[in-house]
Amino acid sequence: MNTEAMTTGVAEAEGVAPLVQLRDVVVAFGGLLALGGVDIDVARGERLAVLGPNGAGKTTLFNVVAGDLHPTAGTVTIDGVDCTRAPSRRRPRLGVARTYQKTRLFLGLTVAENLQLAWTGKHGGHRSLDRRRLRGDCLDDAARAASAVWLGDRLDTVVGDLAHGQQRQLEVGMVVVTEPTLMMLDEPASGLSRGERERLTALLSELASSTTLLLIEHDMDVALRVAERVVVMADGIVIAAGTPADIRSDPLVNEVYLGTAGSHG
Repeated sequence: MNTEAMTTGVAEAEGVAPLVQLRDVVVAFGGLLALGGVDIDVARGERLAVLGPNGAGKTTLFNVVAGDLHPTAGTVTIDGVDCTRAPSRRRPRLGVARTYQKTRLFLGLTVAENLQLAWTGKHGGHRSLDRRRLRGDCLDDAARAASAVWLGDRLDTVVGDLAHGQQRQLEVGMVVVTEPTLMMLDEPASGLSRGERERLTALLSELASSTTLLLIEHDMDVALRVAERVVVMADGIVIAAGTPADIRSDPLVNEVYLGTAGSHG
């Protein structure tokens, strides 16, 4: 399998500039090389999953794209803008929204209030949750986002009372409500039961096709069912790339997931 062609050639082959372009991205923490020169393109409207065992470098890669970490070398371009050294706060202006591995919800607020805060964070203006101050489109968009992540009947539920899987759904909803061009989900299946993973997989499969999805995941089954294209990492480099069918049959990928390959980063 031609890994370089699969990671960088999809958008170029169609004659359209990729939404996200990483070129020779290196991240070093002292003497530890977390990313060893990664090239990846994400086409507009594509659903791309980055897979790998713990320590493969996928979260480091994700944080570089999100702007939470600057690369030691290489370039990061989003929607034609060089973001290599730009702080994470610039990403929303380019239509980028992300989740985190660890929940960052306001557990004492309701589902609706969490979604409204995410909306006001994107659109600016007064951040009060006083319904007299909230604009009608904020309330409407929050309700639509809740329905999109199957929480339409839980708008008035305090988030701390939701099951863990429902909290993960809400995290996706807080990205959906900002109507991003690029949706970045950081291991959304982490900590979920089998049934909750099935529900999350179905939810992600139903997202609007116009949204570009970059999914970082450890759970191979979830990633291969949601993504159109998959990049697999180990030891800070890309070891395989292709369709879900390609990845399922790749002997090196199977070797890595059986735990016979080392990892760091």
